[in-house]
Amino acid sequence: MPLVNGFHLRNLQGDIYGGLTAAVVALPLALAMGVSSGAGPIAGIYGAIFVGFFAALFGGTPAQVSGPTGPMTVVMAMIFTQYTGMFPDNPAHGAALAFGVVVLGGVFQIIFGLLRVGKFIELVPHPVISGFMSGIGVIIILLQIGPLVGFDSPARPLLAMQAIPDFLSNIQPDAATLGLLTLIVVYTVPAFLPQLNKLIPAPLIALILGTTAVWFLFPGSSAPLLGEIPTGIPTLQIPAFDLLLLPGMIKSALPLAALGAIDSLLTSLVADNITRGYHKSDRELIGQGIGNTVAGFFGGLPGAGATMRTVVNIKAGGRTPISGALHSLILLGCILGAGGLASHIPKAVLAGILIKVGTDIIDWDYFKRLRQVPLSGIVKMLVVLLLTVFVDLMIAVATGMVMASMLFMKEMVDLQLKSISTITDPDQTETPLSDEEKLIIKAARGDILLYHLAGPMSFGAAKEMSRRLAQFDKYRALVLDLSDVAKVDFTSSRALDDMIFNAQSTGRQVFLVGGRPQVYEMLQKQGVLGRLNEWHQHNRRLSALQHAAASIGIPAG
Repeated sequence: MPLVNGFHLRNLQGDIYGGLTAAVVALPLALAMGVSSGAGPIAGIYGAIFVGFFAALFGGTPAQVSGPTGPMTVVMAMIFTQYTGMFPDNPAHGAALAFGVVVLGGVFQIIFGLLRVGKFIELVPHPVISGFMSGIGVIIILLQIGPLVGFDSPARPLLAMQAIPDFLSNIQPDAATLGLLTLIVVYTVPAFLPQLNKLIPAPLIALILGTTAVWFLFPGSSAPLLGEIPTGIPTLQIPAFDLLLLPGMIKSALPLAALGAIDSLLTSLVADNITRGYHKSDRELIGQGIGNTVAGFFGGLPGAGATMRTVVNIKAGGRTPISGALHSLILLGCILGAGGLASHIPKAVLAGILIKVGTDIIDWDYFKRLRQVPLSGIVKMLVVLLLTVFVDLMIAVATGMVMASMLFMKEMVDLQLKSISTITDPDQTETPLSDEEKLIIKAARGDILLYHLAGPMSFGAAKEMSRRLAQFDKYRALVLDLSDVAKVDFTSSRALDDMIFNAQSTGRQVFLVGGRPQVYEMLQKQGVLGRLNEWHQHNRRLSALQHAAASIGIPAG
C-alpha cells in the first residue's frame, strides 16, 4: 500500500492551482468557524492547516480538502463552552481539556479506520443524514444572527433563538450594515457573477470589502472586530486529560469522531462522483484521525472533509493529495505574514459568511422532493432535524438510526411474512407445485398442511410464523418446507422448534423439507432436528408429502 494514496506528479499544475484556490476559499471560512467555536480565529486556521495537511497525506480520497466544517464547529463550540464553563477561574485549563477531547476524537477515528467501520457509516439512511445536516445548518444560522447585528451569541441554539427579538430591537447600525453587505455579496456573486466567483470566491470578496469598509466608511466604528491574532509558527500546546473527567471527555469525543467520520465520507462520495474515482473509506478515517489528533496538540479546531473546498479544488484542477497539502501550507504562509491585517476583520462579516454556509448545509433538495418522499422518510428527517437543533446532535442521529432500523425491520418482516404459504388446497396458492404434489394434497382433503417458507427468516417474523400455524387445527400431518429459506436466526429457529413440538404433542406427524447447509447447521445446533428422526427429514418436498400421506393412511398413487 503506498504511503500517500493517489500521489503522482502528472497533474502538478492542476494540483497547484487547486490547492491555491481551495486555500482562498478556506481562509475566511476557517477564521469564521474559529470565532464561532469560541476558541478564537487562530484555532480555525490551525485546524485547517493540520487537519488539511495530514488528512491529505494519509487519507483515502486523493482530491479531498479537509478542515473545520460547519457540523464539526457546532459540536466543538458545545465542547469548548462545556469545559471552559467548568473552570471559570482558569479558562485556559478548560480550553486544554476541550482540545484533549479533540485529540481523543482523532484517536477514535484512527480506531474506526483500523476496525474497518467505514462501510457501516455509509449505511446511515439519507433521511437521517438530511435531517442532521439541515439541523446543523439551522444551528449555524441561529448562532450567527447575534454577531451579524453586533452582539455576542449564546452558545446554545435555543437560547440564541430566544434572544433574537432582543438582538433585532437593539441593532448595532455599523455591524448590521457590514453584515448586510456581506450577505448581499455571498448570495449574489455566485448567482449573478459566476465567472468572478470562480476567479475570487464570494466569501473572500466579502471579507475584503467588509474589512475595507471598516477602515474607509466607518472609521472609529463600534462594530466588533476579531482583535489580535497570534502570528508565527504554531507551537505545541499540550492538551489536558483529567482522570475524573475522562469518562465525560470520552463521551464528548465519540460523537465528535463519529460526526467527523460521517462528514468526511459524505464528502468522499461527492469527490468520487466528480472525479469518477473511488475512495478508501477506512484509510480516509485514519487520515482524518491523524489530522485531528495533531490539530488537538496545536490548539486547532477539529475538522473533516470539507465539501465546498473539495469541489472548488477539483473544479480548479486538483486531483492528488498535493492540492490538499498545498492548501494547508498556503494557509500557514497567510498567518505568518497577514495576522495583523486579519485582526481588523469585523465579526459581522464572518457571521454573514457563516450564515451562507448554514443555508448551503441545509438539504434543500430533500425539501423540494417532500411530495415524492414516503411519509416515514419525512417523519425521520423532521424528528432528526428538531432533535439536532433543540436537544443533542448524537441523540438526534441515534434516534434517527433506531427509527430507520425499526421501519426497515418492519418492511423486511412484511416481506418475510408474504413469503409464508399455508397450503391445504393446491388450487388456492401461488406456490408452484408439481402435479404429483397437487394430487397428494388434494387426496388428503385438508389432513396434510404444507407450510412453505422462503427467504431469510428473522426474529421479527418468528411470532407471526407460529401464530399463522396456530390458525389451523384440522390437519393430521404437517410438512414444513424450508427448501427456499436462505437463513434462520436463533429466534426463528426457536419458533420452528415450538411449532414442531406443539404439532407432535397433539399427535400430529411432522416432516421437514430441504434447508440449505447454514439453515440445517442452525437447526442442528438449536436441537430442532433432534425432534425428528431420519424418516421425517427429506431433501425433496414430494418425498416428504408422500411420507406424510403414508403416515395418515392415504394409499400411494
